[in-house]
Amino acid sequence: MAVPLNPPGETPPAEGSIGEAHEERPDGGVWEHPAVWMGLIVLGALLVAGFFVGRVFGLV
Repeated sequence: MAVPLNPPGETPPAEGSIGEAHEERPDGGVWEHPAVWMGLIVLGALLVAGFFVGRVFGLV
C-alpha cells in the first residue's frame, strides 16, 4: 500500500482530527523588515534633535 504524500506546508490528516491544515501566511510586504522602518524613525529623530542642538549653540 502506497502512502499518499501531502503538498509541502500542509498538515497530514490524522485520525480523529477535526481541524484543517494551516495555510501558510502571505508575505508581509513592507512589514516583513521592521528594521528599515525603525532606522528611518531613528534617523528622523536624530535630525530633529540635531536641529535643536544647533539652535542651542547658534549654529543654525
